[in-house]
Amino acid sequence: MDKARVTAKDFFMWFGAMAALYGGVVAFVSLIFEYINVSFPNPVQEAYYYADYGSNISYETASLIVLTPVVMVLMRLIRRDIQADPSREDTWVRRWALVLTLFVAAAAMIVDLIVALTTFLQGEEMTAAFLLKVLTVLLVAGAGFLHFFFDLKGYWQREPARARLINYAVGVLVLVTIIAGFFIIGTPQEIRRMKQDNIRVQNLQEIQWQVVNYWQQKEALPNDLAALKDPISGSIIPVDPKTAESYVYKKTGTMTFELCATFDREGGLNYSVAKPVELTAEDNWQHGAGEVCFERTIDPEKYPPYEKLR
Repeated sequence: MDKARVTAKDFFMWFGAMAALYGGVVAFVSLIFEYINVSFPNPVQEAYYYADYGSNISYETASLIVLTPVVMVLMRLIRRDIQADPSREDTWVRRWALVLTLFVAAAAMIVDLIVALTTFLQGEEMTAAFLLKVLTVLLVAGAGFLHFFFDLKGYWQREPARARLINYAVGVLVLVTIIAGFFIIGTPQEIRRMKQDNIRVQNLQEIQWQVVNYWQQKEALPNDLAALKDPISGSIIPVDPKTAESYVYKKTGTMTFELCATFDREGGLNYSVAKPVELTAEDNWQHGAGEVCFERTIDPEKYPPYEKLR
């Protein structure tokens, strides 16, 4: 039987299927890694890593939602063409695509095991998060290797019912993974509220810096936020990201003041949604839901007037 000629359709269908597959696998593994990071937060990194509450997770979820059906549809069309013309099973583009995928999957497993063993031999702590990430890569790469090894041997062409079953199982797995994110990091609406609270804390920090800078210049606290406006330096006073209303500033003494904002939910400027970081009293921006005021006292030894610095 003559080998089938590779057409432009064959090439781009296989190229599209493999590109979507690799992108989907990377998005799936990255998404699982993000879930692990949230579920097993690193307290050292957490105190310094101010996350944007799920932008990576949102991108990876969107990638999975788009790429998973693309892979399934393209692979189903490819198998349908092979069933109609069995000679297409022996095209060079198919062999290259499958062998390349086997190579990538095997390499991923080998590198994964090397990283795990190196970490162990160096005496570093084998945390639960690290072990789960190693296991994730091993399982995903191993499953991919077995699937395409059977495909190279023509198993799925001989067992179309099992091939469809695998497709459905992958679809369910992806769906469950996406839904799990709503329980781990919250719904898109909750993420939006966390982002707005994050912006509020950042705005209060900026206002706090402007108040301290004002005191260092004049050795007196401003009476209101309007006194902080400076068209020459371009200094502006941020407002609430949702209501566009001004934040509340209260001068409570010669060197003490309060900054107030209304938050949507309990939290603070930190990465983990489930376990806020314990910060020092000076930098503590953790808050409850509703209006919260932060009391601040200027320490003249830490923030001396500018004249005394000359």
